[in-house]
Amino acid sequence: MESLEQKSKVIIESVSLDFIRTFYNTIDWDSRLIGIVGARGTGKTTMLIQHLKSQFPFSDEAIYLTLDDIYFTNHTLVETIERFRQKGGKYLFLDEVHKYPNWAREIKNIYDYYIDIKIVFTGSSIIDLLKQEVDLSRRAVMYELPGLSFREYLHYASVANLPSYTLNEILSNHSQISAEIVSKIKPLKHFDDYLSFGYYPFHSESKATYHLKLEQVVRMIIDVELQFIDGFDVQKSRKIYQLLYILASNVPFKPNISKLSEKIGIHRNTLVNYIYYLEKARLINSMSATGKSISTLQKPDKIFLENPNLCYVLAPEFVNKGTLRETFLLNQLTYKHQISLPKQGDFLIDETITIEVGGKWKTNKQIVGLQNAYIAADDIEIGSFNKIPLWLFGFLY
Repeated sequence: MESLEQKSKVIIESVSLDFIRTFYNTIDWDSRLIGIVGARGTGKTTMLIQHLKSQFPFSDEAIYLTLDDIYFTNHTLVETIERFRQKGGKYLFLDEVHKYPNWAREIKNIYDYYIDIKIVFTGSSIIDLLKQEVDLSRRAVMYELPGLSFREYLHYASVANLPSYTLNEILSNHSQISAEIVSKIKPLKHFDDYLSFGYYPFHSESKATYHLKLEQVVRMIIDVELQFIDGFDVQKSRKIYQLLYILASNVPFKPNISKLSEKIGIHRNTLVNYIYYLEKARLINSMSATGKSISTLQKPDKIFLENPNLCYVLAPEFVNKGTLRETFLLNQLTYKHQISLPKQGDFLIDETITIEVGGKWKTNKQIVGLQNAYIAADDIEIGSFNKIPLWLFGFLY
């Protein structure tokens, strides 16, 4: 136990409080049981430790534990918490919970039996969280951390610390908002960098090796996280890579499941199941036509990569401006809004707002006659009427 306490203090001391995600302030930190999930590399661990450092500096009542620590090969979590509680401990910050067997059951027991203990836990494997036998949803307040928005990237890269805006504010007042931003920075100067390497916070470690590290993250997801799928055969990992490459090479991909199944060599139902879980692992985003129900074994109508940075890793030879634009907009919108495929235009937001994506010369041709329809135009600093700068949608959070 003493070794865990010492490790906790070292880790807490090492984390910086210079940049804290906007997401931090959306969490009700007073809840007794909080779960923070999200794709690998989005900054869950940093946020966890930042809260510990800012709220419990030098306190023996709080401890950070990573559940992949070798200590837990010979000790249970419940046993460890009992000892921590006996020493006056009250606040548990548990990282990488998905790497600990039966973690959900033990956390449930701790929550039920020790009402004076508060727990915050993180997990990278959303798939594992979905497959747990013990449902924590009635006890835990769950949050999902996305990657950096374009606005957060600008702050993290020390370009500027600017406010976020709601979608309604952007749609109704985009000219004034973008003019205020442009008076402070040149957003287009930084936008291409964000599309290439700005989504995951670890870009600050080294831009030169960023794509290599992101490729390693993708491999970790496929080789480790997908094993939680019922009936998943590790020997088929190569087919998952093949599937992901095909999707990335043809983004936005309109799947013909029968042909794709034949090409990869796996059963149709297995293929649709893999697509479903690739989305849960936050490697792809799928869209269905408006009004169409979503189920595990139903193919989506269109598939994108989850964020534009993945385009440069999974199929760099097929990266094009149109793909990046649509992937970016869908990624930024899905954090707070429901997106479906409209009959006209590219995206239908919350079943009421239509967006068409394009370059600076994009016209209203595809959305003519529609109410609440807008163009998200790249390569412009300030828009007018219903034409909005594409980069401004990166200020939604």
